[in-house]
Amino acid sequence: MAHLSYEASIKRVYYGLGLLAVVTLVEVFISLLGKGHIIKGAENYSVVIYTAGVIIAVLSLYKAYFIIYEFMHMKYEVKGLAMSVLLPTALLIWAIIAFFQEGNSWKNRREQIKEKNETPADTKNLQGMLSKQDTLWLRM
Repeated sequence: MAHLSYEASIKRVYYGLGLLAVVTLVEVFISLLGKGHIIKGAENYSVVIYTAGVIIAVLSLYKAYFIIYEFMHMKYEVKGLAMSVLLPTALLIWAIIAFFQEGNSWKNRREQIKEKNETPADTKNLQGMLSKQDTLWLRM
């Protein structure tokens, strides 16, 4: 941005702020639409909710891209420097997704353990598995 005049830089900043404001308003509108605040009954359809979620995620990624490239001046940097910032960011996003998946797996496994703990033990099979010394000990 060093090649732009002061007035052109100010216009560019206002353009960026306006663009971010419009994208944010669209996100809020889609969020309200997906939750059924604008069209009643839309919250009952999972297709509407998932579509709204995908659109909001894409718009959020666009805002992040715009902020990084325009306001953090990554657009004007050498490609190697830009990649040295973006690759760790991609790995961080991958790690967050992996941790959510792992946490969900642990949660499901915990539910299985709780169900097994709540089932009563079969005492007939238990006595067949015990040795004679164990049964003598239990009778005392």
